[in-house]
Amino acid sequence: MQAEIITIGDEILIGQIVDTNSAFIGKALNTIGISVYQITSIQDEKSHILKALAEAEANADIIIVTGGLGPTKDDITKHTIAEYFNDTLIRDAQVTENIERLWRDFVKQPMQQVNLDQALIPSKAQPLMNLVGSAPGMWIKKNNKVFISMPGVPHEMKQLMLNEVLPKLKKTFKRPYIYHKTLLTHGLGESIIAERIEAWEDSLPSHIKLAYLPNLGKVRLRLSGIGTNETTLVKDIDTQIEAVLPLLKDVFTGFEDDGDIEELIAKKLTADKKTLSIAESCTGGQLAQTFTQHSGASAYLKGAIVPYATETKVNILGVSQATIDKYSVVSAEVAEAMAKQCQKLYASDFAIATTGNAGPGKGDSQAEVGTVFIAFASKNKVISQKLELGNNRLRVINKAINKALELLSKEIFKN
Repeated sequence: MQAEIITIGDEILIGQIVDTNSAFIGKALNTIGISVYQITSIQDEKSHILKALAEAEANADIIIVTGGLGPTKDDITKHTIAEYFNDTLIRDAQVTENIERLWRDFVKQPMQQVNLDQALIPSKAQPLMNLVGSAPGMWIKKNNKVFISMPGVPHEMKQLMLNEVLPKLKKTFKRPYIYHKTLLTHGLGESIIAERIEAWEDSLPSHIKLAYLPNLGKVRLRLSGIGTNETTLVKDIDTQIEAVLPLLKDVFTGFEDDGDIEELIAKKLTADKKTLSIAESCTGGQLAQTFTQHSGASAYLKGAIVPYATETKVNILGVSQATIDKYSVVSAEVAEAMAKQCQKLYASDFAIATTGNAGPGKGDSQAEVGTVFIAFASKNKVISQKLELGNNRLRVINKAINKALELLSKEIFKN
């Protein structure tokens, strides 16, 4: 069973807004065993909408349209859908009542005729009640196919998708089971991993597919299966995971359902009643933010310091000026000193530190742009790594964060 999503709006095509609706709809459909085979974005133009509807009808079982249901003249979706089905618009009493309720209870201003006209829908359509907006969704069945139209406003679309569309789809169609399991890896590129697991990948059964999802030093490996029996499907994918894990033991950090790498680190530290502190220069506080963006960080994170300037490394963190003079502020020795001093300053079990040159200029060091040192310290151990991360400032920072998380993960899971 296949679905197509059609997003309507010039604002998407000119880059004024990002189409987050399609991602939400695709994910929601996947949870009930419906695959999206295509997403189409088109202008608010009648001929384009008619063409997109015809092409989607030829290829998909379910056609979902978002956008163009507002009260203004450039919102033409409803009229165009009526034309596509050789239909006319009628005023729906239930939708009219809902619009009047919204104006009475929330808007509390005089209603305009254009707002009341949002209760006009094609006579062949079933209304989908929008409890948080004035534009209703619409459900039209033609032969064995379903056309669904929803507003483009994200929170209105989500309410309709969850409360109206998904329940109706589950009642209307018999669907297969779809199951995903995603492995998280850090430290190796996509091509190296692909070569390492090539024989395993080639032996996958036809109903299980593998997707590589790389991003700045980390690669997610998503196994997707489709079948008629949920229990069997889950067992089949778990069997394949058991077979591939020995090939990835040095880079595997967990499963996506368990959370990102920083969440796995947080769970480990909390469970072991261990603490962490962070000293970061070139990453500017963003490494600490990866932890504090999740609730509960105070259980294990003692604190973080951003000694961005050289004098701050010396005067606040306590790194020796002699060490900086001898080795440079961007060096393994300074990174290790930062980690050790941070661990002492906060009396934490572990500390992680970053120092480097993210560019575009060289700053306080003559190290080449993209040179970064990360260091880990515990009460009886200090280690560091040198990284060469290119010359794009934002990518250097993000890669450094990922590498620091990778180092921290490897070390704390040893302890």
